[in-house]
Amino acid sequence: MAQKIKLKIKKGDLVQVITGAKQTRGGDRGKQGKVLKVFPETNRVLVEGINRITKHTKVGQSQRGTKTGGIEVVEATVHISNVAVVDPETKKPTRVGYRTETVERDGRERLVRVRIAKSSGKDL
Repeated sequence: MAQKIKLKIKKGDLVQVITGAKQTRGGDRGKQGKVLKVFPETNRVLVEGINRITKHTKVGQSQRGTKTGGIEVVEATVHISNVAVVDPETKKPTRVGYRTETVERDGRERLVRVRIAKSSGKDL
């Protein structure tokens, strides 16, 4: 069973692939994309434009009689340890940290954790 880790990457984050084959060799290392979906139970993320695979689907018919199926290119998931969040200031990969701040809601003060980029200190 896979070890469950605390996820610091959320849906909508801009991430960069930090491992794998270089782009000159047909890989995805160095590419950036937006996180479409996070799978916390398997520690994987689906990133837009990254890890594209060809999928063969069985030919069938829709209700209108048109043919479906064939070969389509879709994104596959990537392990969360192979991507890093991109710093909004420098556009380079960075680690994620947390800062607590007080926010007033409905007349009451609450402590809220805010995600920050470790390299620049900017909010994510």
